[in-house]
Formats: sequence, structure tokens, C-alpha cells
Amino acid sequence: MTKLEFSGPGLSNDQWERINGLAVSLKPGQGLWLSGYFAGLDYNARALGGFDDLALLTRAREDAPPIVAATTRTLTILFGTETGNSKGLAKALAEAAQQQGIVSVVADMSDYKTRKLKEEQDLLVITSTHGEGDPPQSAVAFFEFLEGRKAPKLPDVRFAVLALGDSTYERYCEGGKRIDRRLEELGATRLEARVDCDVDYEDAAAAWIAAVVARLAPKAAQQSSASRGVEIAGQGATLAPSTPAFDKQHPFTATIIENLVLTGRGSSKETRHIELSLEGSGLTYEPGDALGIVPHNDPVLVEQLLEGLSLPADASVTARKQTLPLHEALSSAFEITSATPRFIDHWAELSGAAELQQLRGAEQAEARAAFMRDNHVIDIVRRFPVKGLHAESFVKGLRPLQPRLYSISSSLAAASDEAHLTVSTVRYELNGQQRAGVTSSHLATRAEVDATLPVYIQANTHFRLPHDDAPIIMIGAGTGVAPYRAFVQEREARGAKGKSWLVFGERNFRSDFLYQVEWQSYLKDGVLSRMDVAFSRDRTPKAYVQDRLRQSGRDVYAWLEEGAHIYVCGDAARLAPDVHAALTDIVAEQGGLDVVAAGEYLANLQRNHRYQRDVY
Repeated sequence: MTKLEFSGPGLSNDQWERINGLAVSLKPGQGLWLSGYFAGLDYNARALGGFDDLALLTRAREDAPPIVAATTRTLTILFGTETGNSKGLAKALAEAAQQQGIVSVVADMSDYKTRKLKEEQDLLVITSTHGEGDPPQSAVAFFEFLEGRKAPKLPDVRFAVLALGDSTYERYCEGGKRIDRRLEELGATRLEARVDCDVDYEDAAAAWIAAVVARLAPKAAQQSSASRGVEIAGQGATLAPSTPAFDKQHPFTATIIENLVLTGRGSSKETRHIELSLEGSGLTYEPGDALGIVPHNDPVLVEQLLEGLSLPADASVTARKQTLPLHEALSSAFEITSATPRFIDHWAELSGAAELQQLRGAEQAEARAAFMRDNHVIDIVRRFPVKGLHAESFVKGLRPLQPRLYSISSSLAAASDEAHLTVSTVRYELNGQQRAGVTSSHLATRAEVDATLPVYIQANTHFRLPHDDAPIIMIGAGTGVAPYRAFVQEREARGAKGKSWLVFGERNFRSDFLYQVEWQSYLKDGVLSRMDVAFSRDRTPKAYVQDRLRQSGRDVYAWLEEGAHIYVCGDAARLAPDVHAALTDIVAEQGGLDVVAAGEYLANLQRNHRYQRDVY
């Protein structure tokens, strides 16, 4: 090493001379070792409020846990996320590693330079799964590279994978499983067994983090790590006492200030506009972010379930690490609508029902999925009764009730201290009985003005406006228009000069043109440059947003060539693939490219964050 020519923050001349004397004598690898050592010292210094004098430094050294320097191996923590949970766990993992003097680099798969993969040494991966086994939207390019022919052999890499998923889906945690399999195929060595986490991931993730950090740290650090552990708290790790903030674990109680039906008379669906006050919360958000709502189950369904189980409402059960009456637990702590493979297994054991027993096992995935589509928890309980059932035994088969995320359809620049939502009420019939979505029915039937809801902000960094001069094309159907209302409000408030084009689809013009008056006003004022609509049930053959895109293919391509950012929001099963196919055809035709080159054109837009999707 050569002599350093700059001084660090607040260092005395004597300290600086000592550092320089050490620096010039270091051999390759020793600097990295020391960086971990000093990172550990700095962490303890910050935790104790800094060192003001020699006595405090001495006391800190005596009181602090032993500092163990990092090994000379590099550590990279990669995350792939749809809702932010993987990102929060990646941060928690990095902080836990730092406690042991292990320096790490945390990277989003969407930003990770894949050429670096062959240079990695220790690689920890945390990823969620989107739908039936797909990677998170932002991580698609990374998965394609890793699973493709260009992926390098990794004989010198050690790895571990934490997979997040939802056991409602048959291909549970498949994103993490794919990464785990592929890294092994490429010759990497597994540091720790993969852990698959359901929606109640906190405890399992905490145990995995503690195990991985202990595996990476030297022996002394393992002992220290085992004694301290890691506590996961929502979107990050709590390593020292801190002031509670409003988040998933500690939601803010928001007051409803407006709740009205947007759809008109004769509509085949009900879509609502809901406004909530965030005043006094300190919560902020950006256009593209989501609002998490912690719902309550339908009281009628709770009563039906208690009746079907023949259990007393006041029976005591354990929920969220506390004791609650069964009625309260079923109302606010557990998912009691859709069945899961976990519940099928549990109820098969309790009831001994042959039909349920036959649905168990990986080879019955298709039959089990069909059964769960046709039967909710209440149907299974009624169909396969269990005599002498204990309340605690029943709830062991249920998952915790999870918040639901809704794209925020407002900008703080236009609606200070408020968050607006655009929500479609889910109603349908199953087994001769009317059913409804947990949160949408709560909002439609029990969320009156002045009522309250527990809420929090869920950031969505993969669905963001570009700079004010960049053109934007916004494509959405139904409630997928919600974030675009926020986009346009924000651009109007900022006086953005970039062109904006909205392509919106719904069923009928007269009853389902959401926010029609607002869009017309924005067009008149020039805030919105262009709007194309597709009302599928107003004409034969039906027309959808992808058809409107194809009809304006020349203009779409011209906007893209001018630097436009393109956004897609809505249904993941149909809208997203249909729009992607239309864009591929447009680029191929207008750009004179074959299908492969057109696909690469769009992939490049995704890598540069110019093609962003928020689909569900």
C-alpha cells in the first residue's frame, strides 16, 4: 500500500501518522481483514454513543461483546423482493454480520452486475416468489442470467438461501428453491441448508440469520452470536433499543375520511375510492408506493366457524405470542377464509378423513389446488367434522392474518397527510354461499367514514417516476389505474414538462370509467398529454389495452425511442403477459427486429428501470 494522502474525520496528527505507518506495511488481504476489525470497533462505538475520552473508551472495551475481525473472504447479500420483505431481511442480515465484524455488500438483484458473480466468495440470497413459482418482477433478469448458459461455474463460492413464499400457492417458495438448485449446479458449496418461510416468516428468518452469521464468523464470534441472537422486526432488525415507528408490526390507526363507490349504476362490479387521514403519523410515501391494511375477518364468518366447530367463543388460544379468546383470535389474528396445504395436512390428521389424506404429498399438488379452490376453511370444517376438538388444536392449522397491500392513488403533494385507495370489492358464490374478499369486504361493509383502520406504508422502489422531463406511458386496467392517478398528481404539483400517456381499460364506458372527470381535466390542462381507453364489453369483438397499444404501435415505439418510461399495473395472469407480448410485437415491427432482438430491447429497458411493472 502507498501512503494515504487524506485524513479521516476528527483524527489527531499522532493517530494519522500511526495509521499511515501501518498502511504502507500491509500485504494483500490484510487491509480487508482490518476493515472488518475496525467496522466492529466503530459499531460498538456508535452503539455506546461515541467515545469522548480514554476512560469511556476503556469502559466500552470492557463492557462490549468481544470484537472478532472478519475473514478475508468477501460477503455479498443479494435480495429479490416484490413487497420489501426480502430487502428488510437483507438489511437485518447485514447488521447481524456487522456485529461480528463481518463487512458485507447488500445488493438488489435488479441492480446487481451479473459479471461480478464469478468473483463472489460468500453469497447469501434472500428472495420471495411471485405467484406460481415466478421470481419477483424486479429480479427476472437475474434469474434468467443465473439459469442461462452464460452463468459461470462457481467452485469457489459458498452460499445459503432464504426463501420467502405463500403456502397458498402450490409452487411454494419456488423462487428460492430455483436459486438454491442452480447455485449447487454451478458448483457452489452450500454453507447452510435453505429455509422456506411462509407469510409468517419472522421467527424462521431470524433463526436462519443467526445460523448463517454463526457459520461465517470465527469460533469466538459464534459463541458471541449464539448468546445475543437476532431479532427481526418487520422490515429490518432491531439490534438495540430504538423508538418504535409505524410499520407492519406497529401500524398507525388511520381515520377514514371518505368512502364512496366509483362505479355507476348497472356496473357488473363495485370499485370504491377510499381516503384515509395520516395526520399526526409522520408517515410519508412516494407515488408508486402501497398502503398496507391490517383487516378484520367478517364477523358473520367468525360466528359460522365457531358454530361449525362447536367451540365456545371465549375458549383461550395462543395467538401472536399472547393468550386471546377464540372469538377475538379468529376475528383479528388468523386467516380463516382460504384453505392452505398446511391446513389440509392439519385437518387430515385431526379428522382422519380419507379424502383429505389422499390430497397430501407433492404428487397430489394439482388435485389439492383444485380442492382448495372449491373449498374454504368453513367448507372443510363442515364437511369433515372433528368430535371433541380443542380450540388450541384448531388454530395450530391456521396461518396468521396478513395485511393486504393496495397501490396508493394519491400524491402527498396534492393530498397532504392523506392516502387514497382505489379498491375493487371481491364478491362471489361458492358452495351455494356468498363469499367475499377479507379486506375489500371490510372496506365495503364495515369501513364507514370516521371508522379507523390500522395501516402502514410499503415502499415500492421498483415503480417510480423518472425525472420530470422524461416521457411516460402508463398502462393499466381496472384498479391498476390507481398509481397513475398518483403519478399525474405528482407531476402536476412539480410542474413536470415530460409528456404523459395513459392507456386505460375497463368493462363499460358508462359505468366503469374510473376518475373520468379528473382525466378529462388533466387532458384539458395539458398535464396528461394523451389518453387511450378500451372498454371491453361495449363492443364485439372485445378490445383491451394491448389492442390499443398495437393500434398505436408507431407512436409507442417513437415515445420509447425518445426515452419514455413505460409502466404496467394490474393483473399478473393476463394483463401483464398480454401487454408484454404486444410491446414485443410493436418493437419488432417498428424497429425492424426479430422476436429475440425485440425481447432483448425490452429486457434492456427493464435493466435500465425504464420498463416497470406492478402486477398482482
